[in-house]
Amino acid sequence: MSPAMIFSTHLVLGYIPWLLWFSAYFWPKLRAMDRVEAQRAIALLHSFRFFGLVFIVPGVVGAALPKEFAEFAAYGDFATGILAILALLTIRLPIVFWPLVVGYNLVGMVDILVDYYHGVRFALPSLSGQLGAAYVIPIIYVPLLMLTHFVAFYLLLRRGHKNDRVLTSGAVPS
Repeated sequence: MSPAMIFSTHLVLGYIPWLLWFSAYFWPKLRAMDRVEAQRAIALLHSFRFFGLVFIVPGVVGAALPKEFAEFAAYGDFATGILAILALLTIRLPIVFWPLVVGYNLVGMVDILVDYYHGVRFALPSLSGQLGAAYVIPIIYVPLLMLTHFVAFYLLLRRGHKNDRVLTSGAVPS
């Protein structure tokens, strides 16, 4: 198999174990949580996206990695991570917390979708070796990130939940 075929296979198959894990373990827990705690759990995961800056670190990624791909991926991840951290820091201020939750999920989802577009546009599978140590990000980390963006939006859009009394009482759990 060519490196491009291996990378493409990795990209597709990266979603399957996360979907299996998520449906068996994480989704039941998220559904049982109130909305704030569920969004907090997802934001904690996304708060590590500052790590995406690794796409622009010489020596970690190869010099032939397309600059347009690397910079958008790096700064899109960084922006998402900062917004997620801000959401976590403002959890006791619902008027700030909820817009930040929407914001980091929108920015993060757009980042991933544009990264996929750039990956196709710049033939990233044939250049996958240029990802160097960052190779694991699109294969292992991105599928979980995309999955949790969808879930975060689902949780934001679903109507009342039996555990949402925390929001209606005005109190936010510590």
